[in-house]
Amino acid sequence: MKRWFADGVFRTIVRNAAYLATGKLGGALLGLLALALAGRGMSPAMFGTLILIHSYANGVGAVVKFQTWQFIVRYGAPALERGDIATLRDVTGFAFGLDLASGLLGMVCGLAVLPCVSDWFGLGADHLGLAMLYCTLIPTMTAATPTGILRVFDRFDQIAWQQLVTPLVRGIGATISYVADLGFTGFVLTWYLADLSGDLCLWAMSVRELRRREVKGALKPGLFRPARKLPRAWSFVWTTNAAHSIWAAWGPVSNLIVGALLSPAAAGLFKIAATFFDSASKPAELMSRSFYPEIMRLDPSSRHPWQLAVRSALISGAIAIVVLLLVMVGGEPVIALTFGKRYVEAYDLLQLMTLSLVMAMAAFPLESLLYMAGRERSALVAEGTAALGYAVLLFVAIHAYDLWGAGLAYVAGVCLKTLFMLVPTALAYRNRNNLTHETHVAVPA
Repeated sequence: MKRWFADGVFRTIVRNAAYLATGKLGGALLGLLALALAGRGMSPAMFGTLILIHSYANGVGAVVKFQTWQFIVRYGAPALERGDIATLRDVTGFAFGLDLASGLLGMVCGLAVLPCVSDWFGLGADHLGLAMLYCTLIPTMTAATPTGILRVFDRFDQIAWQQLVTPLVRGIGATISYVADLGFTGFVLTWYLADLSGDLCLWAMSVRELRRREVKGALKPGLFRPARKLPRAWSFVWTTNAAHSIWAAWGPVSNLIVGALLSPAAAGLFKIAATFFDSASKPAELMSRSFYPEIMRLDPSSRHPWQLAVRSALISGAIAIVVLLLVMVGGEPVIALTFGKRYVEAYDLLQLMTLSLVMAMAAFPLESLLYMAGRERSALVAEGTAALGYAVLLFVAIHAYDLWGAGLAYVAGVCLKTLFMLVPTALAYRNRNNLTHETHVAVPA
């Protein structure tokens, strides 16, 4: 272990993950407070409806969202290392253009489709107006350019602070809504303002960082002109968009399916269990966000990035075992204390879902390694196949076992994703001597 920390890159990964963990810990507590107040301030049916509205906008955003932060790290980090600011400017401009186009398209499509599917999701005509208002957040929800800018400049401390904004505003608003008895409308508006505040704060931080480093014109949106200077740019963004759209939609779409097949109240219970599971797996997510930018600066044909992956996976897996024990011991009283006894049923679901926690956390480096190796399409196939299997299992298991079946399908989906990611990653490692950094080199203007 001492030898591991002698590696400067590994220390950077852990340090940046620690920065993010600081913000996520505070954000998780504030987010839990907001959920608890919403759960206590409304009936289970109304709480579930709030979750469905939020899930619909997030689901649409996840489908249309391009992973522009990954594109910026992939192409911008090597350019910054070379001091090639012109290429970095093309990268950020292209990413911003994609965010604008996809966000506006997603909002229009989301607004157009919602009236046709609202009854199926259990929203009803009474809540359609608030649901459509929430869809106006899709352009800011889908924008990943500011995150990429901060990551490529190694400003994980700024990202950590930003992670507190949304849950802080949500916690304050939920407290006001609960104390003042503002009801369903108050909680929906709280969620809306919280999401908007967090997104705008992220943009403000990225703009300030660009000005501080005197990188002018970095947010001039463009699509075709900058793409011509960046080899395989369109291929990369379409592939990563498809892969992440599939898997990022897992949570929101799962909530919608549970609500449609069972009830809004069941969707609320599933959301509570999924929230606790996501909170428990945050260490892996934070390690991933720190891990990806660092290995993109390394030679993929060397053993170094692969060794870093194994070390990071072992640490994440060890943390998962500790978290798993804490969830098993303290999950039920925390849910009962936080949400009330009528939501304790979510703990049974949480126990089932946490069976996949260790696998999910230990497997976090796989996707980053595939992107480093230029195997984006392998990641897409893995994500798509696993998500398809999960969707089929979700429908079948819910019909067979009701809400318990949703938990079984969730565990199976995590296992499928890990297996389908592991196989191409192992093959890439075996052929690592053939890997190069060619995809990072920009085409001369």
